[in-house]
Amino acid sequence: MAELKYRGRVISEAHLLYIREMIAIHPEASRRTLSKKLCEAWQWRQANGALCDMVCRSLLVTLERAGQIVLPAVKYVRHNPLAKRARPGPQLIDTTPIEEKLKELDPLDFQLVRRTGDEPLFNSLLEQYHYLRYEQPVGAHLKYLVWGRSRPIACLAWSSAPRHLAARDRYIGWSAEARRRNVRFLAYNTRFLIVPWVRVKYLASHILGRMALRISQDWENLYGHPLYFLETFVDPGWFRGTCYYAANWVWLGETTGRGKASNSYVPNRSIKHVLGYPLHRKFRELLGELG
Repeated sequence: MAELKYRGRVISEAHLLYIREMIAIHPEASRRTLSKKLCEAWQWRQANGALCDMVCRSLLVTLERAGQIVLPAVKYVRHNPLAKRARPGPQLIDTTPIEEKLKELDPLDFQLVRRTGDEPLFNSLLEQYHYLRYEQPVGAHLKYLVWGRSRPIACLAWSSAPRHLAARDRYIGWSAEARRRNVRFLAYNTRFLIVPWVRVKYLASHILGRMALRISQDWENLYGHPLYFLETFVDPGWFRGTCYYAANWVWLGETTGRGKASNSYVPNRSIKHVLGYPLHRKFRELLGELG
């Protein structure tokens, strides 16, 4: 049998035999039940202790498509509200211009809004005013609203980092195995918006600096582990990334212009600059550990 790999995990013949026996022993079990049993048997858990149920279920489907196992028929198709999610609508807010010095706007308030009453406001601001619009995050993520003078002035969205990113991986210098184990200690800044009626010099870089001081602890409070490194993409066709550089982020390289689903070496999207920010002075040692 050719070696099978799924998300860095080698699936041996012994693993396949175990999965087949489990399916045979539980002929009436659903795919969800089988996935949970396999996660428990393999101790396949996220950093916060939750079972890697969806990843495991995807593995089982992949093995079935490869002809290695036969899964029970799908018994129930769960309603997925994300499949036809309505776009966030506009909200009535004060858009009176704010044009003053940064010190006159302080103190700023950073609010985590995920699963709060202000999350719709966050979603709406990105949908209306960010050039990429709002995108519902998948997996680990944080959403911040930044307030000044009791008014929302900025939005920042952070998600788990891409598993493979050549420019970043070269900069960190970790092995493939270290990357597989430790990519969870990175976060990716997917959206950063200063609302258009706020024009305050140095505000964007100030916010990025303040974020760097708190995001690791916020992430650990929710997901059970800290962060050691931040990253983002800057599309040079739209921006120069000035605020990131002013906040001491560093240029790591460029993307290849190919999405993760690309099956060729031909770029199919714009090439972006990759920027990074170490949150710990020993980030390379911590991210390169295999223990």
